[in-house]
Amino acid sequence: MNTVYVQSTVGDDERREMLYQGQLFLYAPTPASLEFVSFARGLIVEAFETRDPLTAQNHLSVEEFARILSELKPTFIHHPRSKECIRKLMIDLKADPATTYFDVPRMRTSTSGGYLTSGIAFAYHAHRDTWCSAPSSQINWWIPIYDITSQNAMAFHPRYWAQPVKNDSCTYDYAEWNKKHRYVAHQMIKEETRPFPRATEPLELDPQLRLVCPAGSIVLFSAAHLHSSVPNTSGYTRFSIDFRTVNLNDAQAFRGAPNLDAECTGTTMNDYLRGTDLEHFPQELIATYLERAGKHSVSKQTVA
Repeated sequence: MNTVYVQSTVGDDERREMLYQGQLFLYAPTPASLEFVSFARGLIVEAFETRDPLTAQNHLSVEEFARILSELKPTFIHHPRSKECIRKLMIDLKADPATTYFDVPRMRTSTSGGYLTSGIAFAYHAHRDTWCSAPSSQINWWIPIYDITSQNAMAFHPRYWAQPVKNDSCTYDYAEWNKKHRYVAHQMIKEETRPFPRATEPLELDPQLRLVCPAGSIVLFSAAHLHSSVPNTSGYTRFSIDFRTVNLNDAQAFRGAPNLDAECTGTTMNDYLRGTDLEHFPQELIATYLERAGKHSVSKQTVA
């Protein structure tokens, strides 16, 4: 049974164990998350100039909208302040920066009415992050930048937490994705042709769980959770932040959520940075994960 824990006071060690069992955690905005959201909003407003970012899609061509995002998102991802906000947020939620490693944050957009659903604004179908070479100990952090509604939220599909899904993750290689597909997102305007892993059987997405929360709230969930972007019918573009963390002790002990159906090769382990000094995981640990994944070359992630 999946449970949503709201404003839980458990420590990070206990919380991670619960996350690996399929539980979800929801927190009200913290000082660090509000700072993160304020910073992101500043970049968004600057990028869209005089237009309201939430409704700009009604006044811009898809090509122009995609061009704006192709400049806005890398700026946010690579800005030093983004990493500093993550460190502060980890401290707010009792995750030790000395043993918690994070990957660079993404700014996600979900446009309304099918305006732009590919490439730079990819609308995520139901998937597990573990299909994309994420370790089973990965925890996903998700934060809305503006208030959301049920019509533009993210959905979890709890019936599949303990049920395998037939999928084509066996064709996914993380190093190959970084080499060939990561940097062409801005070109995918009319159609998404990149080989993102998908279910190969019909899915029953209901019942589904949508957490509707104000801007700056934090949702934590396991990389093994099947989740998707809700088809946006709200009339407004959704902006959100997400990043992922892996605890060093869990990674070394290969502790995490059960792997029911992921068959991808490669690993994202070289993407994570230590919260204190931005150092990568030890290379011998990364090599072990590559060996377990059947791949013997390291590919550093650089997000375009």
